[in-house]
Amino acid sequence: MKSLDISIQDMSKMEGHADLSVKVRNGIVQEVKIKLMENKRFFTQAIRNKPVQAIPQLVARICGTCSIAHTLCSIKAIENGLGIEPSEQAMNLKRLTMYGLMIRDHALHSYIFSLPDVFSKDSVLDFEGDKTKFLYDAFDIKRAGNKLSTIAAGRAVHAPFPVIGGFSKTPSQKELKGILPELEKAREKIFSILDVYNECEINYPRDTNFTAMCSDQFDFLSGSIKTTSGLSFEEEEYGALLSDVALPFSQALAYTFCGKPYMVGALARINLNKNALHKETKRDAKKYLQRFPSKNIFHNNLAQCIEILHCIDHASEIIESADFSEEKPPEIPRKECNGEATIEAPRGTLYYELSIAGNIVKHARIVVPTQQNQVNMEYDVKNLVQNSLKTMNKKEIEYAIEKLIRAYDPCISCASHFLKVRWV
Repeated sequence: MKSLDISIQDMSKMEGHADLSVKVRNGIVQEVKIKLMENKRFFTQAIRNKPVQAIPQLVARICGTCSIAHTLCSIKAIENGLGIEPSEQAMNLKRLTMYGLMIRDHALHSYIFSLPDVFSKDSVLDFEGDKTKFLYDAFDIKRAGNKLSTIAAGRAVHAPFPVIGGFSKTPSQKELKGILPELEKAREKIFSILDVYNECEINYPRDTNFTAMCSDQFDFLSGSIKTTSGLSFEEEEYGALLSDVALPFSQALAYTFCGKPYMVGALARINLNKNALHKETKRDAKKYLQRFPSKNIFHNNLAQCIEILHCIDHASEIIESADFSEEKPPEIPRKECNGEATIEAPRGTLYYELSIAGNIVKHARIVVPTQQNQVNMEYDVKNLVQNSLKTMNKKEIEYAIEKLIRAYDPCISCASHFLKVRWV
């Protein structure tokens, strides 16, 4: 194919609205545009002049899927700025809250959104025979994640218990231990899909700079930022290394890191920090972990499933060993400060910067993972199309593009739509 134009409207099986166009001339891919089409909601402006106590619940409304990540990252930024150090109990409750989010969010993507691509099906509802088990497994695993977040943080979405410095309510040991059988059931089920993604031959390789927060405890909440290019720095330095990329065709501001495209997410985390996984996860996922480090973007699905296993293992250990008791959050000091924080949200590194004066937020900067991945996604699509022009027809290229973008698990908003395609 020497020349063609691809236009995909409302890409399916992802969170929100996205369109894509590709321009090929004389056998060369000249242009790739991934258009994030959600309307701007101006959350950074909406939280200006609001008291810090209100911020965690306000930013939770940015996304119904990742609301817990926004809540906890905003709390961490405020705590960092005000010099508040949460107790070990509070940190364990934050970990349980995050693990619940990761379990149910990764299950949604791995089973419902991306698994049909492995079996060349349009939807999980098209699964037949022994493959129908995956739909029931998805519900069981998602239910366990939702229940874990609900017990630890009050709700699975827009959780009310996490507050600055701690938690407004502490779950009882009985409540927490009551979730252990469901976590164990979910753990047993995850190995079937691990085998599927491990054996899948879909391969979208490209050299890029993987970036993630890493530490000796794989908890998504603490550590230094590391990259496969060899850089390492603290979270308060992260924002200065991100450069805005204005895309006139997209509603979202994109970013480069040190002036170059990069990738965040589960694949980056496992590539950079797999040795910090829970010991039982490393033992039972040994054959899957041999795939990493990987340049294959489709292995982001395998990495997410490994993270589900890790979250179950570490959550179970915390519940079995911790002795939680009612703990009053500390007083919030009044001071002028700048608080910065990163955490690892389901789709990658989430960055918050809040300028505070008199306990009022005066300025905010929020950088979400999909914004950071957008430029890298476009390079990956360009590479995929260029390498496929001689081996695939239009429909096959189009489907391959969708599989690639879905593997990133982009979160544009909380919605999923049927695909409409228009070839120009």
